[in-house]
Amino acid sequence: MFNPFKGLGDLHSMQQQAQKMQQALQQEEVIVEKNGIRVVLRGDQQVKEIMVDGVLENRISDVINEAVRKTQELAARKLLEMQQTG
Repeated sequence: MFNPFKGLGDLHSMQQQAQKMQQALQQEEVIVEKNGIRVVLRGDQQVKEIMVDGVLENRISDVINEAVRKTQELAARKLLEMQQTG
């Protein structure tokens, strides 16, 4: 017998997996140092810190993180538009 709600269970499972992945990525860090600049980036693509010649530059981190959030919002809007027209 066909179960029309089976897809909802699959969706819920995928959401749970995505949340677990997001939490795991937040715990990981990538550190790159070059030409007096040190960048610490979390696995979820959030800038944790930027140091320029040994000076912590939170202003730069804040601006980059805001720009990343805006591109993610843009991508979500575009995806919704594609789903609504497709």
